[in-house]
Amino acid sequence: MAFVSLSEAEKVYIVHGVQEDLRVDGRGCEDYRCVEVETDVVSNTSGSARVKLGHTDILVGVKAEMGVPKLEKPNEGYLEFFVDCSANAAPEFEGRGGDDLGTEIANTLYRIFNKSSVDLKSLCISAQEHCWVLYVDVLLLECGGNLFDAISIAVKAALFNTRIPRVRVLEDEEGSKDIELSDDPYDCIRLSVENVPCIVTLCKIGYRHVVDATLQEEACSLASLLVSVTSKGVVTCMRKVGKGSLDPESIFEMMETSKRVGKALHVSLQSVLHKEESLGPKRQKVGFLG
Repeated sequence: MAFVSLSEAEKVYIVHGVQEDLRVDGRGCEDYRCVEVETDVVSNTSGSARVKLGHTDILVGVKAEMGVPKLEKPNEGYLEFFVDCSANAAPEFEGRGGDDLGTEIANTLYRIFNKSSVDLKSLCISAQEHCWVLYVDVLLLECGGNLFDAISIAVKAALFNTRIPRVRVLEDEEGSKDIELSDDPYDCIRLSVENVPCIVTLCKIGYRHVVDATLQEEACSLASLLVSVTSKGVVTCMRKVGKGSLDPESIFEMMETSKRVGKALHVSLQSVLHKEESLGPKRQKVGFLG
């Protein structure tokens, strides 16, 4: 994680404000900062998205490539995650710091994106022989707090934007199989992201907890709870981070908050994604260099 140094007076100011449900930037404890989402920003991918959450800037690209199903799951395709923590995003990401955080984020994404959230069977072309493998590359361009939430939003948006070419398996008289890829860009498979969860991170500050913490607020928190929540408010995964402890009552309250906030987050995200798609070629593209 990126770190910021605060004086004792600044910490006291932030902590006391949170207890009164008033944060430094004027938000309440359950309010997100403005989220900017743009899809189809990288041309040589099957799907892509860029998400800005405050000063946190994330770029995700999805590349669909043909592979062989895993032995234990012969009827399914699968997702592979790679997270690149750019040293430009935060000085702490230089060298091993960035590698360790990238591995931690990737492992969290593997836990969240399983067959209950993505229809992996739809990625199977021919059982035991051919399947689609989705390589999901996450690039941290800037770190301004609340990385996990921003990354999960960007991954969901990129998967929504992903288009996989339709494939036909042709078998000749001798039984050998040939794969034919459709060359029509509109003849493609779309993934359903209805059950794909988003992560809601709740930082415990004093006696209260906040969502979408800034770097300064994260510096005042000793423990956080990462909760992945579906659009129906179902919790699919939970993980505690930080050196501090959380009592059972706090965990229960944080889970209830995550369900409430997560459902609202999904509604807003789906609305933005469908609105952007409805504009078609007419929409103005900013791109990840904008």
